[in-house]
Amino acid sequence: MEATAKAKFIKVTPRKARLVVDVIRGKKVGEAMNMLKFMPQHASRVVEKLLKSAVANAEQKNVSDVDRLRVKTAFVDQGPVLKRVMPRAMGRANIIRKRSSHITLVLGDE
Repeated sequence: MEATAKAKFIKVTPRKARLVVDVIRGKKVGEAMNMLKFMPQHASRVVEKLLKSAVANAEQKNVSDVDRLRVKTAFVDQGPVLKRVMPRAMGRANIIRKRSSHITLVLGDE
């Protein structure tokens, strides 16, 4: 049995979020939580909160013992991109892309 949690429209670039998610993929929940707590990246706070949500979903569904849960699948998809204009010299303009991401975690038994 599996428990899933999704976070959508998170204001973190997918590339930076994938660095965090790749570290916890396949780890036990307790170990993953401990790793996320001490990571300096902003995305680690978001993923930690999402992992807690997935554990709560597992408890709600009576999946199994929480200590036996493992991060079965974890991936980051690109969300919508906000485009902003930054004025430059001589009347030119640059486009600034503010990216967002959708993060999905699936917990399962060992």
